[in-house]
Amino acid sequence: MTSSRERILDSFEDILIKDGGRAATIDNVAAAAGVSKGGLLYHFPSKEALVDGLGERLFSLSARDLEAMAVDPEGPARYYVRTSMYEDSPLDRALVAMARLAQQGHPKAQASFNRILRLWLTALEEQLGSRSVSRAVKLMGDGLYYEAAFFGGVEAERQTESELQDVLKIVDLVVREGRRPPGPT
Repeated sequence: MTSSRERILDSFEDILIKDGGRAATIDNVAAAAGVSKGGLLYHFPSKEALVDGLGERLFSLSARDLEAMAVDPEGPARYYVRTSMYEDSPLDRALVAMARLAQQGHPKAQASFNRILRLWLTALEEQLGSRSVSRAVKLMGDGLYYEAAFFGGVEAERQTESELQDVLKIVDLVVREGRRPPGPT
C-alpha cells in the first residue's frame, strides 16, 4: 500500500502527463489521490511544494539510473540509448510530468529538469572521456525517448530488437570514432 504522500505525487504526475499543468490544481490532485484537500495540504502546503516533491522524486530516480549506467556491462553509451525507450516506468512518468511543467515555463521545473539533463551528460562525459561524443550519444537517446514519450507514448509502434541493435551499432561507431585521435586534415 502506498503512502498518501506517494499517492498524491502519483496523481500530480498523472494529471500533468494527461492534462497539463493548468489541470493540476490542488483540488484536482486531491480528488485524484483520494485524499481531502486538507490531507494534501498536510503533505504539500502549496502547488510549489508539489513541484518540489516531484523534483525530489525525479532526482532520486535519476540518481538510481545514473548508478545503473555506471556499472552496466555494455557501457554507459549503450545503456543510455538502450534505456531511452519510453516504458511508462516511474522514471519515465516523473520525467514527462516535469517536462510538461518546464514546457509551460515553470522556473522550478525548468531548473529541476535541466539539472537532471546536465547530470546525465556529465556522467556520460566522465565515463566516455569526450564532451562531443557524450553529447552525440545523449542526443541519440533523447531523440528516441522524446519521440516515444511525447509523440506516441505506449501506443507508439515499438522499436524492434533488430532496430535497436542497429542503433546500438551506430552508438558503438560514434564512441569508437570519438576516441580516435584526429587524423591529418
